[in-house]
Amino acid sequence: MTNQPALPLGATPVPGGTRFAVRSTADRVELCLFDGPQERRVAMAREGDVWSATVPGRDHLYGYRAHGEYDPARNLWFDPAKLLVDPYALELDRPFVQSPRLGRYGKDTADIVPRARVVAPLTEPPAPPLFRPGGLIYELNVRGFSMRHPAIPPEQRGTLAALAHPAVLDHLRKLSVAAVELMPITAAIDERHLPPLGLRNGWSYNPVVPMALCPERVPGGVAELVATIAALRQAGIGVILDLVFNHMGESDVQGGTLSFRGLDPDVYARTADGTLINDAGTGNTLDASRPSVRATILDSLRHFARAGVDGFRFDLAPVLARGPGFDPNAPIFAEIAADPILSTRVMIAEPWDIGPGGYQLGAFPEHWLEWNDRYRDQVRRFWRGDGRSGDLATRVAGSADIFTGAASRSVNFVAAHDGFTLADMVAYAGRHNQANGEDNRDGHGDEVSWNHGVEGPSDDPAIRAARIRSVRALLATLFLSRGTPMLTAGDEFGRSQRGNNNGYAQDNDTTWLDWESRDEALEDFVAALSAFRRETPLDWTDWLKNAEWRTLSGDPMGADDWNGDGFALHLPLDDESLILRFDRARGVSAIRGPAIQS
Repeated sequence: MTNQPALPLGATPVPGGTRFAVRSTADRVELCLFDGPQERRVAMAREGDVWSATVPGRDHLYGYRAHGEYDPARNLWFDPAKLLVDPYALELDRPFVQSPRLGRYGKDTADIVPRARVVAPLTEPPAPPLFRPGGLIYELNVRGFSMRHPAIPPEQRGTLAALAHPAVLDHLRKLSVAAVELMPITAAIDERHLPPLGLRNGWSYNPVVPMALCPERVPGGVAELVATIAALRQAGIGVILDLVFNHMGESDVQGGTLSFRGLDPDVYARTADGTLINDAGTGNTLDASRPSVRATILDSLRHFARAGVDGFRFDLAPVLARGPGFDPNAPIFAEIAADPILSTRVMIAEPWDIGPGGYQLGAFPEHWLEWNDRYRDQVRRFWRGDGRSGDLATRVAGSADIFTGAASRSVNFVAAHDGFTLADMVAYAGRHNQANGEDNRDGHGDEVSWNHGVEGPSDDPAIRAARIRSVRALLATLFLSRGTPMLTAGDEFGRSQRGNNNGYAQDNDTTWLDWESRDEALEDFVAALSAFRRETPLDWTDWLKNAEWRTLSGDPMGADDWNGDGFALHLPLDDESLILRFDRARGVSAIRGPAIQS
């Protein structure tokens, strides 16, 4: 059970008008309707912790104000001066902006907080997902992906609708993309320290409410979301949404009161003495042990599923199962599995957070996929020169030491949005994040990377050739491994962030893909790898049953050989064989008919 209230929450069109319903533990809640700057307040009736009101008409911009005691030390944040965004809002009339007023008691915020727009909820049952585990996931930032794309009309650049452009669809089909994984497209607010630095969060992992689409990335709202997903599906490409349910952008006690905090502050987890728990590194953490929080999460997932989404990637996913410790049998997993809509969707966990016991790789339900950072690091180490052949073989074979069961649940990647780009991984030994304004202290300090003797760009032909060989070996390993491969947009053609391995605050040319300068030879190589993978049954659950592991010279592997410089994997496939060679000195080759040589 998900503790669903009798009234559906949010704004629901009804005969002759609109019914508004919001959950709040306040003493009194008012519905605020806006006509330009004019605000009209409507008293709401209470039933349990749900407040409701019905008004004529459907074309409304609205928010809420909550009255009650204000005593942050006792987790009471009710301040009627704060305009509060509906936690069930689907569209907003403007982006969120930071202001000191958001966190100051008695300072009115109606002029700076977005108003929600009434949108009819999606009710049609969704089509079955197109994406199946094993297909290529293509991770992308909607804004950065198309801001510099020459074929995209200027007015469409940076928006979700750009993904439906023929030039984009052609590129995705060229790479045999099975699903695009969209970094957050819901409305987010910049962290407090960014505006004074002249920076903004370009990744949007700081939402305020879970369903409201970003007015900049998705200016057409729900209709644009539905239309873009339909266009991608028509091209045979599924959609996975990256969602943030571990925290909200109201941050710590110094943060702003924007929505949940002003309506129902108990949604945030606290210690016994009332201190906000910070398992997400943001100053606050949603408490998914509360039925009302889980109900909001599941309602959000159903909404996006009805829009046509194939599945979800959960940022810092252990938070979903905390109460306060991680529980692999947490209620939310059973609730998702029992839901007729959500049980058909693909679920992907980022299986770590920064809280106690936060690293939970392999601990999620057996039908969930998981980001595999051990794959990332051990594959990198092998090709850097300090990793074992045995570790590489374990990752290539699907990481059975982590994931039990017939099918591998591993999402394999060598680079992602967080960390070095693939090109920078082989060109920088250390991070170069000075532009982020944190004295180069932010981002991963111990990434597995190697610069081939020169830090940053080099005109030395030998160094450039060595870097290309390393990149191709990493990519070939990715596409020839059991599991689900993930590629971040731009890595197929050599995107660089000039050594910045924490580009969240660089909503500019640092992270916007440079389509006109791309390495087309590398892009063609990736397309060939992806096509080879698609046509070869590397994800049959029994593909290793009759496999032979041999040395590079063709002999059976001995104990010492697993510490060597590579191996050859011989796979019988019907009436022919496939030989995968992983040779630290020469790269990767796959021999089955026409050979692919890195």
